[in-house]
Parts: sequence; C-alpha cells; structure tokens
Amino acid sequence: MNIREMTEKIERETLSPFATLSESTRGRREEMPLCEIRTEFQRDRDKILHSKSFRRLKHKTQVFITPEGDHYRTRLTHTLEVSQIARTIARSLRLNEDLVEAMALGHDIGHTPFGHAGENALDKLCPGGFSHSRQSIRTVEILENLNLTWEVLNGIANHSGDGESATLEGKILKIADRIAYITHDIDDACRARIIDEKDIPPFITDVLGKTNAERVNTLVLDIVNSSDGKNDILMSEEVEEAMIRLRTYLFDHVYIGSKAKAEEKKVSGIIEGLFKYYYENVGAMPLHLQEIAWKDGVERAVCDYIAGMSDRFAIYTFNDIYVPRSWDRI
Repeated sequence: MNIREMTEKIERETLSPFATLSESTRGRREEMPLCEIRTEFQRDRDKILHSKSFRRLKHKTQVFITPEGDHYRTRLTHTLEVSQIARTIARSLRLNEDLVEAMALGHDIGHTPFGHAGENALDKLCPGGFSHSRQSIRTVEILENLNLTWEVLNGIANHSGDGESATLEGKILKIADRIAYITHDIDDACRARIIDEKDIPPFITDVLGKTNAERVNTLVLDIVNSSDGKNDILMSEEVEEAMIRLRTYLFDHVYIGSKAKAEEKKVSGIIEGLFKYYYENVGAMPLHLQEIAWKDGVERAVCDYIAGMSDRFAIYTFNDIYVPRSWDRI
C-alpha cells in the first residue's frame, strides 16, 4: 500500500458519510496515472497553486483599486482567506478538506483586473457575455490546461450565482466565499475610512460581533453547528439574516457610490481601449492566444488576454499603447 492508498483508506474510515472521497472522483477530462503520494484532489490543489494565473492574483483588485497601503486585500489574499474558512468548516464537519481547498484556490483564478468593474466592462465586450466563474473554468481547462477533476471544476463553476454544487464541499466554498468578502470588505472599508465600525447597524453587530475576527468566528461556528450530521450546509435563521443585512449594508455604503469606487469610472476606458487595440492587432498578443483567436474567434481570445492581466500590467499596457512618451533629443 503506497502513501496515496493509505490516505484514501484514512478518508474511508474517518470522513463523514456525506463527504466526497478522493478515490470516488468522477475523474478528469484526460486520464492520468495516479500519484503514489497525493490523492487526486491534492494533485488538483498543487496544479492550481503552481499555475501562472494563480500567481497573477496578487496584483488583481479585490474591492479597492490600487489602494495606498499594504494591508488592503487583493484577489490573492481574498482567495487565501476563502481557503482558510472553507478548510476550517470542512475539517469540522469531517468533509474532504483537500477537495474544498483545491476549489477555493481556483475559484477566482479567471477574475479580471480591477475587480467587478473590470468584469462588468468585459461583459459588454465578450461574445455571450463574461462571467468570472465561467472564465475560471476556461482558465484552468483551456488556457492553463490543468486537467482538473470533475468535482473541483463543479465547485469552481458554482461558487457564485444561482448554481448549486453537486458536493457538500462545493456548497462550503460558496458560503465561505461570501463570509470572506463581506467580513474583510467591511474591515478594508473601515481602514479606508469609508465607513466607521460604529455605524454598522446594531442588529448586525449584536448577532455577528463587533470585529472582523468575531464575525468570521460567529459565522463559521454557526454553519458547523447547524450542518453537523446533515447532508447539507446550513445556517441558523438569525445568523443568516444578519449576514444578509451586512451584505446589503456593504452594497449601500461601500460597493455603490463610495469615494473609493470613484476610480472605477476609468476602468471601462482602459478595458475598452485594450480590447480595441488587440482586436485590431491580434499579432501583438502572445502566441498561444493568437492560436485561440484562430480557433475560438478574435473577440474571445482578446477577452482571455485582458481577463488574465493584473491591474498594473493592464495600466502599463494601456499607457504604452495610448499615452505619448517623452522624446529626448540626442
């Protein structure tokens, strides 16, 4: 019995009957020889972690575009916080921690530069619209060709929107993503002095807590206690209502109309400018995207290229194309 087989045996003997076992995966698009050490879900986690798209998340906006300060969340730190929350819930419920970690690390891998402002801009330009969930699947399956398991792909595809994952681990990812962004976005908004902690409605703070740590702890504990022994991921009515109200408060005071979001008006111009240039100059894109242009169409390839850019690379490239450079006489 090799190490992977020992791990699979431990899963069979210790995980919940509702857990997704590594040895029971529906498999990959293309079959691969099994690893002697890692389970299939552990391999997926490693594939995502070592991908170029994952590394680029460190310079992609979470909420605040190009903030001054080192402590604001980026798309990468958001992803790591989602992973931590999801793993804690999965471990407590004896579900598959490796599966939920792989899903969490890959859930935003196809996100655009400039956060949801960039996503909205590309949505108007991309044939058939643009969704970061669909782009995450396209990124791991086509652009990076990671050949992930069906379960990981299913969790990534359904981490937002109305879709529902086929596994409890995928359901954990969906709620962990929401817990992460509503708690850390409040924290960042307070740091940026967009809102003040004392202005959060009392019902929310009375139920969830007055600090970021307290709110995360309350939400995670409630999910674990409400879901233990059940074939579903649940929350109590009171805590769920408080979380919904907190999310609504964020939309009303941070996501829409706040001074920190004013720079988003410039995002559409950058995205549209880049799209126009590369649509007219396909040869200026990397070779693999030129090949995609031949296969899937120029518009689709240009959207792939822009979606993969970091904030700073998008700004640099836009300036390089459209902003005149000074000329020094020799």
